[in-house]
Amino acid sequence: MKKKALALWMAACLGMLGAAGCGSAAGTAESTAAAAVPQSAVAETAAKESASETESAEEADADQKAADEVAAMIDAIYVQTRTDETDRQCADAKAGWDALTETQKALVSGEYADPDYFGRDTGDASKDDPRNQDGIGEKEILAVSFGTSFNDSRAEDIKGIEDALQAAYPDWAVRRAFTAQIIINHVQARDGEVIDNVDQALERAAANGVKELVIQPTHLMHGAEYDELMDAVENARDRFESVKVAEPLLGEVGSDASVVNEDKKAVAEAVVAEAVQEAGYESAAAAAEDKTAFVFLGHGTSHAAKVSYSQMQTQLTELGYDNAFIGTVEGEPEETSCEAVIEAISAAGYSKVILRPLMVVAGDHANNDMAGEDADSWLSMFEASGKFESVDTQISGLGSIEAIQELYVAHTKAAMEQ
Repeated sequence: MKKKALALWMAACLGMLGAAGCGSAAGTAESTAAAAVPQSAVAETAAKESASETESAEEADADQKAADEVAAMIDAIYVQTRTDETDRQCADAKAGWDALTETQKALVSGEYADPDYFGRDTGDASKDDPRNQDGIGEKEILAVSFGTSFNDSRAEDIKGIEDALQAAYPDWAVRRAFTAQIIINHVQARDGEVIDNVDQALERAAANGVKELVIQPTHLMHGAEYDELMDAVENARDRFESVKVAEPLLGEVGSDASVVNEDKKAVAEAVVAEAVQEAGYESAAAAAEDKTAFVFLGHGTSHAAKVSYSQMQTQLTELGYDNAFIGTVEGEPEETSCEAVIEAISAAGYSKVILRPLMVVAGDHANNDMAGEDADSWLSMFEASGKFESVDTQISGLGSIEAIQELYVAHTKAAMEQ
């Protein structure tokens, strides 16, 4: 019995040693394999990874530097004053942008610069006519607009008004000027389209021997841009035999919110008719029955002419358009702020809203401040209020409406007959 027990004990020990030996062999193989990798190879791999990270960081820095240089060029031409360097700066900014990679373009950011300055598609600039030709003749109609960098709107709205003036007065040469040098520079740099500012247009008229000059502002009202225009005209008046300035779209301002006139009536009727038709209703009353309200969004101003917006609200009410409301991007006057208009429409019981510009052009304000995706756009704020079943937009400027074009033609005629 003792020998048998001893044999069994020895067999058990050998079994355990065999099992341990297998595990130990595997572990030893792994250790051996690891030990077989030279330390120099490990160091080389680490060095390559470090070099790659350094190279990536250097590339990122180079991308940002290139983007910053172009952003500075854009900021340099985002100014209201033209200088002898403006043409070169516009060309340099575009050349700088074109030289960037797509990655670098996305990094462009400055005080005013962003990728949309050159990158946003706003339509075909070739459809527009800058109307900066010489050979004017002795009689000129100078159509003066604030301007827009949105190509489609410039062609449809501003050019639409200019074309109507030219058709109405074929014996006169119609030329263009913008009051916003910022916009002139943007269009020139991006599209190569050169538009005169007011001083340039007046100089062109004088150099061409114009004797009779009629200026038709396409501005909405007698605001700050209109005042600046009048200052420029006064400085050049003695270079022409006759200079006459027509009324802007809404005519005389008036003293308070109750003052309306035939111009404001015509504009109110025209813009409501267009909005109603585009929305698919037979009339403003039919839209009201469907609980639909229209918001006509102007720019707004701190200028004394801001009462014109209040007068337009009075005019809409007097015409029976109870579901039509005036708003302004700047919120001046106060009752035209987004919050105030939201509350007014909600209190009146309307559950559907359609936003449309009360602006000559459907440009930056219409596309971004009114219908943009940012949280502070009117579309976003109306939707965020949770007070309405639907909020829609109509992106169309006043200048494309035939009745508005006819009103400008009538204003020009009245100035000619002064």
